[in-house]
Amino acid sequence: MGTILDYLKKYGGYTLEEKPLGDVDSLILSQFAYLKFDGLAPSPDRERPPISMRELREHPDYDRLYADERYRHDNTALFQAMLASRRFRDLRVYNYVNQIDLQTETQFCAMIFRLPNGLCYVAYRGTDETIVGWKEDLNLAFSEPVAGQRMSVEYLNRAAEEIRGDFCVGGHSKGGNLATYACMNCKPEVRRRVTAVYDHDGPGFRPEVRAHSAYEEIAGRIHKTVPHSSLVGMLLYTDGSYSVVESKTAGLAQHNPFTWLVKGDEFKLVDNLYAGRRFVDDSLNQWILSLTQEELHAFVDTFYRVALASETDNLIDFTANWMQSVPRIAAALKEIEPGTAEVITKMLKSFFEILSVNAKAKLKGGKHG
Repeated sequence: MGTILDYLKKYGGYTLEEKPLGDVDSLILSQFAYLKFDGLAPSPDRERPPISMRELREHPDYDRLYADERYRHDNTALFQAMLASRRFRDLRVYNYVNQIDLQTETQFCAMIFRLPNGLCYVAYRGTDETIVGWKEDLNLAFSEPVAGQRMSVEYLNRAAEEIRGDFCVGGHSKGGNLATYACMNCKPEVRRRVTAVYDHDGPGFRPEVRAHSAYEEIAGRIHKTVPHSSLVGMLLYTDGSYSVVESKTAGLAQHNPFTWLVKGDEFKLVDNLYAGRRFVDDSLNQWILSLTQEELHAFVDTFYRVALASETDNLIDFTANWMQSVPRIAAALKEIEPGTAEVITKMLKSFFEILSVNAKAKLKGGKHG
């Protein structure tokens, strides 16, 4: 039993003709999408041909790929293992788009991977290390689509024009949400060409968002995988099937794809989420859906304002220097308007009340069971 890196070592010798693309391969590609291809991979302007793995490795700015310090070591190992494999060494990257807009609170990144067998995989990057990226994650709880979701649809419709035949779409974390959203809202003729949608621990959608889309048309093609103690992937995911993957770590750290366990050439699956985790996830979803849009906006905006008070623009610096940020964060909390503070307090109280009610119901049900 190992991780996606061990999978590449053991099965990297198989071509995609010999062993078709599967869930583990998709997670590899979704993690590969986190690399910083800015200035290396061609954008949709078609001025340059797709860039190959070898060309990326030989590029003078090759080290720029690993600017995301969270995964520098693992991503380097991932790139090297992919380059050494028959399975992915001839992969090419193109149609790269990466936009971060503080005003619209948008962090959007997508690209096309042309695989050695000719199959194309449209990849959406998940939340990066920027604070605005995590703010956008929180915004997914709203009923109206966020800017990144609208962009995901536009991107997929345009990308389909650059692809011959059928293709796959996928991503990890927010990338999984964008992949699904794009497919359930794109042009019908584009949707028909999508053979599989891979959602690796991505947040779900409010019921009204799904109801006003073609979700049911693609539901049977969605491959949703979540780790044993998933929080992000179960957010607003109240109806639908999914596979639960065992992880080599515990808690929220399981969101990291490099911790997901692989047995043979497939994920090591377990029956369901940890009971305690599922209980909290269900209560959290119940709480979110009980709030008005105004209350949600107040909660998310306050959270974001407090994070910005740290005077850093990314979570790496924020977590590394959080002790230095405490005075600024405390000051920001004091500046919250009394009315807003009262609303936040009320919302938090309602969450704990939901937890309490659910806990009592669970305990009562256990006694009668």
